[in-house]
Amino acid sequence: MKIREATIHDAKGIAKVHVDSWRTTYKGIIPDDFLNNLSYEQRTELWIHNIERKDNFLLVAENTKGEIIGFADFWKRDTNTIPNSSDLTSIYLLEEYQGKGIGRKLLERLFLKIKQLGYQSIFVEVLAENKTRYFYEYYGAKLYKTVQVKIGGKILDEIVYIWDDVDKVLEKLKN
Repeated sequence: MKIREATIHDAKGIAKVHVDSWRTTYKGIIPDDFLNNLSYEQRTELWIHNIERKDNFLLVAENTKGEIIGFADFWKRDTNTIPNSSDLTSIYLLEEYQGKGIGRKLLERLFLKIKQLGYQSIFVEVLAENKTRYFYEYYGAKLYKTVQVKIGGKILDEIVYIWDDVDKVLEKLKN
């Protein structure tokens, strides 16, 4: 397994992981119609745009065949008005690669870059019903607030977590 910075050529592979992982992660949470209508083509366009963003740091995880099996990124959301902060905007793995430590490695690489850039606080948003919220809690994310979002016509609770000490997160990730 290899983790590296993404390039524009990775957009299609990232889009496939994005769609496939949403379909498994959010099954029973987000309406099936919405999940079934996710498009590899639309997500590829989204990821081309995201990769081209100058403020986005995006990593991909590859298996031994060089196929993208996961990704993670951070950039500051327009809604984030907190000085010296940024947002973990995504971390997704194909279902068959979950629980193998790859998410931890992606998170560690992101937080090393976050530290290098001098950010003090990092936010992450996760649907309350998504079990990966426990992953964030394990690495020290604390509840900041809960909001409601509408996805596929369904109102869902979304938890906004904050990490306010990058060094503590990195210490936990290394253990």
